[in-house]
Amino acid sequence: MARVAELFDVSGRVACVTGASSGLGRRAALVLAQNGARVVGVARRAEALEDWRAEAGEGTAAIAGDVADREGLDDLARRIAEPFGPPDIVIHAAGLNTREKADEVTPQGWDRTIALNLTAPFFLSQKLVPAMRKRGWGRIVTFASLQSFRAFPGGVAYGASKGGIAQLTRAMAEAWSRDGINANAIAPGFFRTELTAPVFSDPDLAARNAAQTCIGRNGEPQDLDGPILFLCSPASNYVTGHVLMLDGGFTAK
Repeated sequence: MARVAELFDVSGRVACVTGASSGLGRRAALVLAQNGARVVGVARRAEALEDWRAEAGEGTAAIAGDVADREGLDDLARRIAEPFGPPDIVIHAAGLNTREKADEVTPQGWDRTIALNLTAPFFLSQKLVPAMRKRGWGRIVTFASLQSFRAFPGGVAYGASKGGIAQLTRAMAEAWSRDGINANAIAPGFFRTELTAPVFSDPDLAARNAAQTCIGRNGEPQDLDGPILFLCSPASNYVTGHVLMLDGGFTAK
């Protein structure tokens, strides 16, 4: 029988985390690094990435790049593999929410949102899967949302992208899990990040969101740690195609 430490062990694994410069992507990259994985953080903001790397310490690398640039994905995948070799784990945490109301959605806002939130996770995964397949082991973790299942005001493009992520995750699981590559999603509730700053800038709204949960509070960064380690480790060997609601019971009420 496996010991708990062995079940959740990510030491020696190579992980790529997009959106590692801030928010839940940064937290995911930190917790993997602090538990022994070698982590490549990817984001557009080089200075913020270096700040993450300084906090995460040895065994990490920062790659400035735009995952939504499809023409540059071959080069980006090559750069991701340079520091420690091809990743065993890829976490897609980069995201965008324009918060445009339905009558105000622009083609530009729509295209940017879909490109970063939905298209990039698939095509970057596609680039990284062959190396995982050779090893017979891999983990793909996407970030879904409450809006994968609920409609929120100003969330047409974002909700469409996150609804797509839920189905994309299931489709990637169907495609690649027989090769040992499990694909799952985490759907966070309300966590205080750059992306949710407009929500938390309104204390009454933040309080109403907290009251909507079964637990009675909004998410804290450390609430992500356990689910990330679970989905990136042997503990989740028989879990694939799943969307894990990390929302304090928001969607249960």
